[in-house]
Amino acid sequence: MEIGQIAVTVSDVAQALLFYRDILELEFLFSPGPNLAFLAAGSVRIMLSTPQGAGSVGANSILYFKVTDIAAMYDAIVAKGAAGERAPQLAAKLPDHELWIGFVRDPDGNLIGLMEEKR
Repeated sequence: MEIGQIAVTVSDVAQALLFYRDILELEFLFSPGPNLAFLAAGSVRIMLSTPQGAGSVGANSILYFKVTDIAAMYDAIVAKGAAGERAPQLAAKLPDHELWIGFVRDPDGNLIGLMEEKR
């Protein structure tokens, strides 16, 4: 099994779309109405939705995006308007690589993780 779609509950889909499409640069797929938008993060579809019986604005699970050059990506995302939460730092030294993690927040306060596995 693999993950096909993850829902992110937001207060305003149009505003959230600006963040996920323009700041995180996820690929916009389609929007069937004002309260739904779909984007691609690799092979996983991200659904932006206003609360529809499940989920709370600003209290979603953390999405971690794999990036290369985490420091440059973090700086670029913050420069585009994302709220910086924690600059990238070493999270773990593993036998074959280092795991680096940083965090930003979307317009509703949802935490977004950036991760790089440095070899």
